[in-house]
Amino acid sequence: MVPKSETRFIRLNLITIVVTLLLILAGGIVRSTGSGMGCPDWPKCFDQYVPPTSASQLPHDYKEKYVAERVAKNERFAKTLDKMGKGHLADSIRHDESILMPETFNAAKTWTEYINRLMGATTGLLLLGLVVYSFTYRSRARRIIVLSLLNLVVVGFQAWLGSIVVSTNLMPWIVTVHMLLALVILGILVYTYNYARELDRQAIMIMGKLVWLKALIFGAIVLSVVQIVLGTEVREAIDAIAKQLMYNNRASWVAKVGDVFSYHRDLAMLVLILNIIVYKIVKDKFSGKATALRVGGAVGIVLIIQIVTGLLLSNFALPPYAQAMHILFSTLLFSLQYYLYLLVYRTNTYNQQD
Repeated sequence: MVPKSETRFIRLNLITIVVTLLLILAGGIVRSTGSGMGCPDWPKCFDQYVPPTSASQLPHDYKEKYVAERVAKNERFAKTLDKMGKGHLADSIRHDESILMPETFNAAKTWTEYINRLMGATTGLLLLGLVVYSFTYRSRARRIIVLSLLNLVVVGFQAWLGSIVVSTNLMPWIVTVHMLLALVILGILVYTYNYARELDRQAIMIMGKLVWLKALIFGAIVLSVVQIVLGTEVREAIDAIAKQLMYNNRASWVAKVGDVFSYHRDLAMLVLILNIIVYKIVKDKFSGKATALRVGGAVGIVLIIQIVTGLLLSNFALPPYAQAMHILFSTLLFSLQYYLYLLVYRTNTYNQQD
């Protein structure tokens, strides 16, 4: 029987995974609605814990004030990059003229970004709670404590990087790193959830070898991460095109992206084929109510939704709702694939001849 303290950790871990995915959805909504600069400062929003609802609540020189603050913060960040030997990245920040462009107050965008930040704060508190609950495993699974502490550090760094995303006016490569760190946080959460659940479960044993299945799932995970990076680059290219066209002629934006969109689209077919093969093998190896079989089926459903949202984006002028859903399901796909890999990795096998 699983102790109540461990049950609480497992339950809170699952809740944190769900809330983290909702945070990514909120971030997708921010991106798709162009609300990333809705709050020009961080961690407050227009120097307030509860943001304003109208421009009349702001000082007359708020544009110049927040531009000056961004420039000063970016110079500190650029100096850090110089010390790390990343002078070219530092120069790209110093010479990015878009950072000097002030943002006009928009209440809808401000509150969209503010809600995203509240979600981020909630996720941070849940991760802190996981650290506290993780000490129930101090006598038999210290890796859960270590990983929970590590995730808290990562989310702290992620919060700081979020402030850099704002101060650099959504500089593309920083947005990509911000997204990849979200995957790291999810990966650690999925691992600790699975490891805690499996501690008191009897290991599954099936006939046959699983080496190829493990390799295929790992390959599918790598491709999904590559797809997420390419998707981020597509989005960055579209943002640049939208600015060039003064946000007009939306239906033409995708066609102007170039090769990176073609790579993203074509690789999606490879991801689909690889996951079909994975599901076929999982279905052959596992049966009944096996968790691996259910997760494999969930991967298939999420992948189909992901492809549908991708088609909506490319053929129907980038509807904002599809952008947010596309980001959400890409990270959900990664999470399920990684969970499936962990389930299969722990499965023992035996030869029929034995």
